[in-house]
Amino acid sequence: MKFHLLAAARLLATAPLLATCAVAHAAAIVYSGNLNGAVESPANASPGTGTTVVSYDSATHMLTVQATYSGLTGAVSMAHIHCCVGTPGSGSAGVATQVPSFMNFPTTTSGTYSMSFNLTMASSWNAGFINANGGTTTGAEAALATALAGDQAYLNIHTSAFPAGEIRSFLTPDLVFANGFES
Repeated sequence: MKFHLLAAARLLATAPLLATCAVAHAAAIVYSGNLNGAVESPANASPGTGTTVVSYDSATHMLTVQATYSGLTGAVSMAHIHCCVGTPGSGSAGVATQVPSFMNFPTTTSGTYSMSFNLTMASSWNAGFINANGGTTTGAEAALATALAGDQAYLNIHTSAFPAGEIRSFLTPDLVFANGFES
């Protein structure tokens, strides 16, 4: 009996520590791709190129978007993430993120962009995408997370020369940073 009381006392004393250890910590999942006109739908012969890296953290509900691009034939009019195509890696879909463009995205023919978005805020989304996914930011986030994991979302940059989109890239898991470790 004395042993059981001592063990119970120790367990109660360590319970707060155990509770803090039980919190799950998810690492951000990184998606990347090369931006070009050949990936547009329909494909085009734009000399524009670029790269994009999108990081999604389900624990913090943050989406970080980075893009570097050059050689566009017109000024940027819109830039955003589209979701969710029916066939992985092909086709077109509606805009999921801010419309008409990511906040503070450069309007020049070449540039660099980096911004983080709190996915719990409606201002991070296209209202139509929220409505199409249960009417909540939680539903929109779940749909985008599923699409990112399934190669069903893409980032594209629209310009005055190509209003439907000059360059884009499907966002695919970045194997270099998969699970937070370089492989």
